[in-house]
Amino acid sequence: MARMIDFLPELEGDEGAYIAKLMSSMNDEKAQRFARVYRARRKEPQIILFTALVGFFGIAGVHRFVIGQVGMGILYLLTGGLCAIGTIVDIINYKSLAFEYNRGVAQDVMTLLD
Repeated sequence: MARMIDFLPELEGDEGAYIAKLMSSMNDEKAQRFARVYRARRKEPQIILFTALVGFFGIAGVHRFVIGQVGMGILYLLTGGLCAIGTIVDIINYKSLAFEYNRGVAQDVMTLLD
């Protein structure tokens, strides 16, 4: 049984709890492979915050492109971040945006390793 803190000590909060639950049934070898791939593909919440701030002061929707939401990125780009209100909401909720993206990445990595 692998412990998340041994392989991904940088995770915290909801993301850490979610990944710990995923890794609880893995052996050490599989957990190590999972950690290596997951670490390479996940997005730091600070990157989401930074790109949302870039969107607020410059090109709206960059953070949506970063997390793979191309349609929302184009919508934000064409509407000025939905008149800046959507960008402000995303700046406030940047951790949940990052968590949603990283949760999908974790599921993809689990599928890849099975």
